[in-house]
Amino acid sequence: MMRVRYYLSVMALLVLGFSSVANGQNLSNSWDKLTDAQKEILLPFSDQWEFLSTERQTYLAQGALRYAEMDAEQRAAAESRFRAWQDLSENERDTIRNQYRQFQNLLPREKERIRDNFQRFQKLPLDRRQQLRDRFRRMDTDQRQKIRERLRHRQNRNRPRPINPPN
Repeated sequence: MMRVRYYLSVMALLVLGFSSVANGQNLSNSWDKLTDAQKEILLPFSDQWEFLSTERQTYLAQGALRYAEMDAEQRAAAESRFRAWQDLSENERDTIRNQYRQFQNLLPREKERIRDNFQRFQKLPLDRRQQLRDRFRRMDTDQRQKIRERLRHRQNRNRPRPINPPN
């Protein structure tokens, strides 16, 4: 169960991180310049807003803007992910944050490979995913590393090669 929450949290961080970059909006950090929808969502922060860092204000304002644009189903999913995040220990959150930073430093093709693998894993039947998790947990560090290398090699081998034009 902890692993599921861990993966959900990682994916939530990825989605939130990518959407804030993709959104790219220059939001003013003044409370007065927030939209009514943002103010309603961020009401719990209103008394302390001016004391929050500019970075934190921008992050919260962008998140509130995204939340305001979500339909009911998307909001329920976001709230569920947030509750799962809150249920994690501070140590688990730090681990996830560090892994997110590492992910951000990867080359685009490596990020794509990780996303593809995650999507393939998610499409597997629940019992098969559990079998793979159990098998992976029983492996020692060397065995895990060999599996990772083999998967990387297999994916690189299956990628289409660019055709070099004749000189």
